Order: sequence, then structure tokens, then C-alpha cells
Amino acid sequence: MDAVDWGPVPLQITLVAAAFGLTALIGLERRLRRKSAGLRTHALVGTGSAVFTLVSAYGFAPLPGIDAGPDPSRVAAQVVTGIGFLGAGVIFTNRDVVHGLTTAASVWLSAAVGMACGAGLVPLAAAATALHLVSALLLTPLSRRLPRLLGPRALRLRYEDGRGVLRDVLEAVREMELTASVVSTRSTGSPEDPEVEVLLRLEGRTDLGTAAEQLSRVPGVRHVAQEHVDQDDAW
Repeated sequence: MDAVDWGPVPLQITLVAAAFGLTALIGLERRLRRKSAGLRTHALVGTGSAVFTLVSAYGFAPLPGIDAGPDPSRVAAQVVTGIGFLGAGVIFTNRDVVHGLTTAASVWLSAAVGMACGAGLVPLAAAATALHLVSALLLTPLSRRLPRLLGPRALRLRYEDGRGVLRDVLEAVREMELTASVVSTRSTGSPEDPEVEVLLRLEGRTDLGTAAEQLSRVPGVRHVAQEHVDQDDAW
């Protein structure tokens, strides 16, 4: 085997450092929002993706018995698949609400930024990082305001506990061709007269006022009110 070719090493180190720096910015934004995958995770994902891309481009050509030129796409394709499994690890569901999707997407983006740096496309990687920050700083506040601009899309119900009222409520929601997810529940009332208060996020074509009127007629439901609910915090 030939001696190590030190010619491309400065460029390779520069590209890996660029991947580390750019993905650290993505991770810093996630860390400031106290998400499960933060600064170190994103920086490591980006750095590793850059290294894999560089290994695929430079690492196999000098090996004996390999006549064809290097094919970086072989390793790059596997990086994309592997990052999918890593991103799935930060997604979880609590009370029918999905959490972690935005963080999983940012991990996926970090891998793309790292691969772009490894391929020498640093301006593209920098642009992708900038767009992530634009999304975090501008689109997040906008998405939180949209529910208020479009009107309430949630109902807060209070009903008698222990009589299967929630089951009847969800059945009525289904008959109105709406989909419901439980945002929160809490016990209210007294030991002699227990109640449950539930916040339901509703999606569908039926008007929320009509849905509130119909659900107020379900036996055991004592109060129904429309309410705004922010969705972006769940992601």
C-alpha cells in the first residue's frame, strides 16, 4: 500500500471543521429550547456525516484490488438511512400528542449539512444552516400565532367521571367526521361528585361551534368551551 497522501489532509480537516461548526449552531438552537437532542448530538451527527462522506470519497481508491474510482454515493446513502433510525429515537407520543418531530428533522438536517461539507459544498451547507435558523426564529412564532388567527381549534370539556362519558364524546366526534387528540386531562369536582376536565384538539371540516353544541348534548357532559391551543411546542 502506498504511503499516506498528505496533500488533501488540510482540505479534509477544514471541511470536517466546517461541518462541526455549522451543525453546532443547529444544536445550539435546539439546546436553547431545551430539546432532547442538543448541541453535542447535532455536532457529532454533522461531523460524523462529513467524515463518512470524506472516507467514501478518499478512503477506498488507494486500496489494492479496487480498480474503479471512488463512489461517495455508496456510503452517503447509508448515512441517510442510519440517521433515520437516530432521529426516530427522539420521537415519542404522550396522550396522543407527538413530540420530537422538529428535533428529529433537525438531526436529519445536521446529517445533510455534514455530508454537504464533506462533499466540499460548504456554501450549500451554510445556506441550509441559515434556513434552519430562519425557520426556528421566524416560522416558530408565526406557527404559534396561526391558531389564533384562524380561530380556536380546541374544546375544553368538563364531564362526570366514572360513567364512560369520554368514550361517548369521542364517538360523537367521529360521527361529525372530526379527528380528536387529547391535549391534557385533570380531575376536578369533589369526592362526592367527581369530574374530569379534558382539552381536545379537533381537526376536520365541521365547524367548532357546531361541534361544541353537539358535544354539550352528550349525557354526562356539563360544560363545553372553545379554546385556542398552541401546537408547535409539541413538535
